Amino acid sequence: MSASSPSTVRSAAVIETARAASLAGFSRPTPPSFGSHPAWAALRAAGTTLWLDTGDVDAARALWTDDFENLTTNNTLVNKEVQKGLFDSVIQDAGRSLREADPSLTLDDLVYEAGFVVNCRTALRLVEAFDATVSVELHPAMADDAARSIDYGRRYFAVCPDRFIVKVPLTPAGFVTARQLAADGIPINYTLGFSARQNILAAAFSRVAYVNVFMGRLNSFVSEHGLGDGKNVGERTTMATQMALRHGREHRDWVTQLIGASMRSGEQVRDLAGLDVFTMPTAAAAEFKKSYEANPGPVPSGLGRDFPVSAEPSSVLDPLWTVDDATLALCDAAAAVNADGWTGEDFATFVRDHGGASFFRAWNTEERAEIQKTGKIPSWTRWKDELTTGQVALDDLMSASALYSFVTDQGALDARVRKLLTEAGLS
Repeated sequence: MSASSPSTVRSAAVIETARAASLAGFSRPTPPSFGSHPAWAALRAAGTTLWLDTGDVDAARALWTDDFENLTTNNTLVNKEVQKGLFDSVIQDAGRSLREADPSLTLDDLVYEAGFVVNCRTALRLVEAFDATVSVELHPAMADDAARSIDYGRRYFAVCPDRFIVKVPLTPAGFVTARQLAADGIPINYTLGFSARQNILAAAFSRVAYVNVFMGRLNSFVSEHGLGDGKNVGERTTMATQMALRHGREHRDWVTQLIGASMRSGEQVRDLAGLDVFTMPTAAAAEFKKSYEANPGPVPSGLGRDFPVSAEPSSVLDPLWTVDDATLALCDAAAAVNADGWTGEDFATFVRDHGGASFFRAWNTEERAEIQKTGKIPSWTRWKDELTTGQVALDDLMSASALYSFVTDQGALDARVRKLLTEAGLS
């Protein structure tokens, strides 16, 4: 990662101070009633649980009804709220309290701890407004550090255990983190998934509550690089993942549900009705609601629907939705292994040794910088040769690009926190 993880294990005084600062002013809501809406009721009748993907209370309130259950936040969404100045005083007050709790904390330590508080406060504003569960995401600088991620995952959950779901990014260390936190009874939203094979491995090894397919980004990768029209790449991957997970729940004792993420349109919402969970950005949700109101009626389940894809090269794309016998054998081996005390590299080695060499590339420093510079959608020109020869897998590349785009947004959030702490004389 471009940023380093916190340098020390936190003292009990710091942990409790950060928790108290997170909960300051939080009022446990009396469950409000928001009523229902036929559009959302129709999706629920098709079998889908409804979440909204936003950290903005006002944007959520414009769509929220009792048909919804959860709101998801991430580093990008929290950064948007922080850049509005909504938490400036919270950050400085938290910094002062933390420094008082432990005068040895460095400015970097304070940035991480104040960021923890801001993440919690963003989520708790949503809990307070809607009495919903909320997904909160780990700092991306911890993505390769299972021990640190486990520590912070437990800390996030402890702030509001009846309403927080912890989001863990899909990395080798993330698999280990998610497994331990799930074993602790913490609900995990295992995020930044881009293929059926990634997600069933998470279901088998980590036994998480939720996995994701970021469908819109897959479509954009194909269309933006002229590999095809981009239609149905994400949808086909999502449906293949859903059917594989359903089969695993019935025959392999998996518990994981699928979240359809990175939805870009109301059409996707309708086409994928019946998926376990939707987390809808407010724009896509509003578009579906408007189209439903123009043409109301039952929304049929799309489970098992075929989504044809017109794109090349197929060798690059087919692994997104293909679940072969070798992958299932890897999943079975992963489910049975004792992984106590493992690091992310331990898990990556296990996967490679069991036929999964293409799952995790060991990105070097230069490659990581290139991925971060490009943003959410990786460059086809840069990676064409590696992708077509199988040296790099598209799902792995997309997960890395998604993670490093969060690094960029987290960097902007951290910079504002650092500036505010410095202005408060805490440098």
